[in-house]
Amino acid sequence: MKKTLVIAAALAAGLLVSSCDFLRTLAGRPTSAQVEQIRLERLAAEEARHQARMDSMARVEKAMADSLAAQEARLLDSLAQAKGTILNPAKLGGLYTTKLESRYHIVVGAFRGRYYAERKLRSCNDAGYTATIVSFRNGLLAVAICPSNDLTETVKTLRQLRGTGVCPKDSWILVNE
Repeated sequence: MKKTLVIAAALAAGLLVSSCDFLRTLAGRPTSAQVEQIRLERLAAEEARHQARMDSMARVEKAMADSLAAQEARLLDSLAQAKGTILNPAKLGGLYTTKLESRYHIVVGAFRGRYYAERKLRSCNDAGYTATIVSFRNGLLAVAICPSNDLTETVKTLRQLRGTGVCPKDSWILVNE
């Protein structure tokens, strides 16, 4: 029995001495628990850096959205001050029969007679633009091209088209509200 106990104690001591953590401790290296702790700390630091990047991107995105909203407001104000460059249909008594899907349209002609409006419509379509006749309650028929929901894009298009054969210098932007 004593021999068995001595052999069991020797085996237990051998297992303790031969364990990885024991050998790492003897070599001055970190144990598996310390390695795991270091890994968790690095992971937490990486997550914090990632969250900081995400927060920074969210702040930049919000600043850009605010800037675009302010720019659109300034653009609307400047267009309203340009007298005649932008028009809300309510000022002409509202739309009569035409239902417009987009918010902004470039009006390239306004006519009292349907013949002239249809002739301008054909010339716009022949030039490659999608044109629409907009009827107002006061009897005015307007020919509108380049429908868009983006005011900045509409103003840019209007500036590019002004002075061309399709878009005269006195064309304006219709705001469908």
